[in-house]
Amino acid sequence: MQNLLEFLQKYHHWFLFVLLEVISLVLLFQYNSYQGSVWLSSANAVSGKVNEGRAEVESFFSLRQMNEGLTLRNFYMERQLSQLRRLYSEATEDTAGLWAKEMSFLKQYRMIPAKVVTNELNRQDNLLTIDRGTKDGVEVGMGVACGQGVVGVTYLVSDHYAVVMPVLNTASRISCAIRGHNYFGVLRWNGKDAGVAYLEDIPRHARFKRGDWVETNGYSSIFPPGVLVGKIETVYNSDDGLSYRVKVRLSTDFGHLRDVVVVNDPTIVERTRLLQSARDSLKLNVKE
Repeated sequence: MQNLLEFLQKYHHWFLFVLLEVISLVLLFQYNSYQGSVWLSSANAVSGKVNEGRAEVESFFSLRQMNEGLTLRNFYMERQLSQLRRLYSEATEDTAGLWAKEMSFLKQYRMIPAKVVTNELNRQDNLLTIDRGTKDGVEVGMGVACGQGVVGVTYLVSDHYAVVMPVLNTASRISCAIRGHNYFGVLRWNGKDAGVAYLEDIPRHARFKRGDWVETNGYSSIFPPGVLVGKIETVYNSDDGLSYRVKVRLSTDFGHLRDVVVVNDPTIVERTRLLQSARDSLKLNVKE
């Protein structure tokens, strides 16, 4: 306490000087309009800069949430565009009823936005990693898509990350159909061109043409029906001559893949168990 008093006594003239300066400045700006306006404009300029900087910081940290929202909107818009095309091609039916049915069906899926953190293009067993895991509701076997179309299926999942087997993996198998014709087959990649995959096992009696769209058919329970895959480029005969092999130009640009959504179908567990029970029952009947 004694030291504090000695310090104040030693420098009391400086404290008095600062106090008088503050009083004089207050009187100057308060009772002189010009100086007051200069002070207010300067204070407003500084305050504006501070608020602008704060807004930029807040905007930066909200970019991720904005991107996730845009990814979901892009996916839903692509899905709705697909349904509009289908409704147009089936204009003789009750389009309002069909639209309501399709939108109601889509609501059963939960879309989980994610970002691609690693990606491969130059291997035959390409894999990519996304920044969502079991803590976010992602499980093995869920479909992954983007605004352009199908990406792949989750292969391995940890708490915060998931490894995805994309279409560009020779082990990938995705059930697809030709839009407007309902002919379906299995989409495979041959390990060569990153922009092309092949839809195999299309029946010989199928009628379609170059330029028709290929989309998911929903049979696998991984993707909802109508998610874009690509466009038919060339049609070949299969090796055994019993079906067609269709070259598909993929709609998804895997070289610039960034924002994706994981498709979570809450009913898949129930359907998978029911299907497995049916298969087990058939096996028991065969043994008997």
